[in-house]
Amino acid sequence: MATDLENSLRNAAEKVAQYVADVATMTVETKSVLVAEDGAADFKAAKPIARTVVKLDGDSENIIPLRKGSDAALQVDASLLELHQANVRAAIDYRARMLDILVGILKPRG
Repeated sequence: MATDLENSLRNAAEKVAQYVADVATMTVETKSVLVAEDGAADFKAAKPIARTVVKLDGDSENIIPLRKGSDAALQVDASLLELHQANVRAAIDYRARMLDILVGILKPRG
């Protein structure tokens, strides 16, 4: 029969394993929504304008906003890309802080 300590350790290990699985892939998606003249916005109608997926092994995928220029050539929408990059930096910083906390918890004390 498992003791309370064994159950607590098992539960803690399961939570750590789930957190590691959760941080293995980080997805940042920036969306836009049209604001009506009266100021109302239907956030359920928001559409993605940029997405970045970063995996713990260093692989990444980026989808960036492009527009057709007057000459029909594709051009990066710099203001939307800048906003998305700020979102990605914030997510990376947050994940790094959480991983530091997790490592600190798992370090042997003594």
